[in-house]
Amino acid sequence: MKSLLLASSAALFLAPVAAWANPDPDQNQVSSVIVTARPNAEDPPVVAAARKRLSETPGAVSVISQESYINREALALDDMLRDAPGVYAQRKWGGDVRISIRGSGIGNANHNRGLLLAQDGVPLNEADGYGDSQIADPLNTRYAEVYRGGNALRFGGALLGGAINMVTPTGKDAGFSNQFRLDGGSFGMIREHVAIARQIGDWDIYAAGTNQTSQGWRSQSQQNIQFGSLNIGRAFGQDREVRFIVNGSNINQEIPGALTLDQFNANPRQTPAGNLAGDQGRNQRGVRGSLATTWRLNDDLVFQGSLYAVWKDLDHPIFQVIDQKSRNYGAFGRFDWDGRVGDLKADAFFGAWYRQGDLDSHFYINNRGGRGALQSVSYQNAKAIDVFGEGRVFVSDHIAVVGGATWGQAERDYVSVAVPGVKSTFNLTASKTYDWLSPRIGLLWQDNAGNQVFANLTRSVEPPNFGSMSPTNIGFAPVKAQKAWTGEVGARGHRGPFTYDLTLYRANLKGEMLQYAVSSSIPASTFNADKTIHQGIEAALDWAVAPHWRVRQSWTYSDFHFDGDAVYRDNRLPIVPKNFYRSEVRYDDPRGWFVVPSVEWSATDQWIDYSNTKTAPSYAILNLNAGWKVTPEVSLFLDARNLADKAYVSNTQAAITWTAGTATLWPGDGRSVFGGVTVSF
Repeated sequence: MKSLLLASSAALFLAPVAAWANPDPDQNQVSSVIVTARPNAEDPPVVAAARKRLSETPGAVSVISQESYINREALALDDMLRDAPGVYAQRKWGGDVRISIRGSGIGNANHNRGLLLAQDGVPLNEADGYGDSQIADPLNTRYAEVYRGGNALRFGGALLGGAINMVTPTGKDAGFSNQFRLDGGSFGMIREHVAIARQIGDWDIYAAGTNQTSQGWRSQSQQNIQFGSLNIGRAFGQDREVRFIVNGSNINQEIPGALTLDQFNANPRQTPAGNLAGDQGRNQRGVRGSLATTWRLNDDLVFQGSLYAVWKDLDHPIFQVIDQKSRNYGAFGRFDWDGRVGDLKADAFFGAWYRQGDLDSHFYINNRGGRGALQSVSYQNAKAIDVFGEGRVFVSDHIAVVGGATWGQAERDYVSVAVPGVKSTFNLTASKTYDWLSPRIGLLWQDNAGNQVFANLTRSVEPPNFGSMSPTNIGFAPVKAQKAWTGEVGARGHRGPFTYDLTLYRANLKGEMLQYAVSSSIPASTFNADKTIHQGIEAALDWAVAPHWRVRQSWTYSDFHFDGDAVYRDNRLPIVPKNFYRSEVRYDDPRGWFVVPSVEWSATDQWIDYSNTKTAPSYAILNLNAGWKVTPEVSLFLDARNLADKAYVSNTQAAITWTAGTATLWPGDGRSVFGGVTVSF
């Protein structure tokens, strides 16, 4: 009942926008986040085209253009994704960001699960679904596509959270020929970024490099990061091109560690002794390459496909030193068709995605961050394939009926080798295969102005990754695949000075994979819950109040809980707060400067254990962003955060039952000020 009342409140909040505001064709101030097919003079054509493409989806989707975050300090994905409705992206340390959509992977203690992260269609996830967010550079992202929940079917995705795909600039759409950016500020942060973009005849090239160093707000938080990107394209006429893309990263980050509640209250900047003694960190090098094509076969049919390969080398001193080398590769292909079914207008996409990866893992005793004696050796191999398709048939000029499905299969093969003299090691060969079928149905209504109402029902399936399967000397732990049915209804579009996006969803999960923290530095154990419910509201509203003034708001309501569990009854699931709100007021002066005060409000205490015995406190953070376009080539920005120097918990890990010694709290940064200059010509 309470969730229905909140849903009704959200509808009342946004419904008057559509009811009383008169359409004004001259009001063209469209949010850089909310998807709509309506043109926006502030967006470059490549972003507008992405919005139009995603607006065909009968569900919750967003596009985030670089223009929406480039004039502030955007160091990691939380900075880039912060205004996307329904996306919970909170930093723990360095570039380690917890990203969750609709509660995806909330039980995961570290890294990404339950959400496909990709760059130019190349997964940042390993082939078994485990992934990192640190290896994406916001400065080398032209725009990002966010597909919430089952709306990721276009990528073959069948995960609860959906997908986020970051698209690298090209020589045709970067918006400059040469660019140099220098920014820095609090905690010793300095970043240099250089990029070039050229189009010569049928060829185009984009190349960029980023160097970033920082001492961090807490001790044991130093970072030294480099990113590189190369994108070369060759056109063969309209809608026909071949593109070669390489992205590389060299990331060295110290880990300050999670705190107990007493430690946080005493001094949120402190670092646990174990993290200092073990010089804990996460250091990795990686290269991702793809050969992709978009090729129009005829007036009705377009093919998009790619071959890709990824290499990564990880040195990760935590409770032990983890040394892992992985290789992933795959192929993706999709056909997009526009035509007719009888006398009815129709369109569809269909395709397949194959991926394979192998990982060599060695664990050593942590000797002050260095490698001591070898403790374990294992080899992990994963394969997966998805075959997918979705079609729309317009039963009238404004109503489309949508249906689709994905079939998938995933294999897990594991080999461990006994290490002489180490009793806990063993020889083991284990394998497991999962397969599934996930159907999807939906409706989409759209008026002539581009306003839309949609509804859909989708099944999601997530097989466990190697970290969740925790092999023992008798084989894999008995962790089952997580399954869910998710229904959603929503509306998006424009009315006069308003741009709105509202989605209500409910997911009934069976076998949700949850984890609890063993300690702040030891990987968590995974278990399948019986039944859980994830339901909520994803809302965003942009209001062009007056010439040069705009108010942007986003609100995410997340009601995640057990459903009659034998142990936890109807307890709330930890991690994600029930109410999370962001708002900003922006003034753009005609003389080229702007100022943006904003607030981030985690309005509900977060549970930090499944037993619901303790919460992390709610918080509100005040920020100020300003900038000045000095000349057409030179721009400046200032980004001041946490102006009141509020001590707050930005993120938590989950425990079974909280105790005074439970270290699960990740403090947010204190007051900070950053500034930068960008020269483009």
